[in-house]
Amino acid sequence: VQNMSGREIGRYPVYERGGGFRPVDVQLAAADAPVRVLVDMTSIGNLTLSGSQTALTLTASTGGRTVLAETMTFAHQEPRNDSPQSGGIAYRDEAGVIDPVAPGTYTFVVGPGDADDIEMRSVELVLRAGAAGLDPRATPIGYVLMAVGFVGFVLSLRGKSSSAEPPKPRWGRGA
Repeated sequence: VQNMSGREIGRYPVYERGGGFRPVDVQLAAADAPVRVLVDMTSIGNLTLSGSQTALTLTASTGGRTVLAETMTFAHQEPRNDSPQSGGIAYRDEAGVIDPVAPGTYTFVVGPGDADDIEMRSVELVLRAGAAGLDPRATPIGYVLMAVGFVGFVLSLRGKSSSAEPPKPRWGRGA
């Protein structure tokens, strides 16, 4: 649900090694709501961050009003290899969801956090339109289905355990 729901609006490079950070302007429509904002960071080598260090900050604004401000730690994210040739390791973190979306131009500004020892190769902003959230009714329904399954399992074991002797053979030895 977090990575694949909805459709992708676009991927926008916000940082390149040697070029620095740059803001990105994106035209959004009301039909895009809700918009999930993800940040992909490619580092050189492994990233070792604790939950208290901030790797990147993100601010989204439209019409002079801030609609999203978030810090990203990438501490609990699973790394994946960018490509075998580059040797970079990619991390993805969710910055948040913009809902409702007012039609207009949104400015996304990504900047460095307070962690000093990160060697970034690139950072991309990923926007997904129509991002669905997890239905809050799914968790209780799952627990109910697990309980029904467990009761059915116990009842199936109970029906097979009989202490009576097997019936005597009708033919052959011992008949």
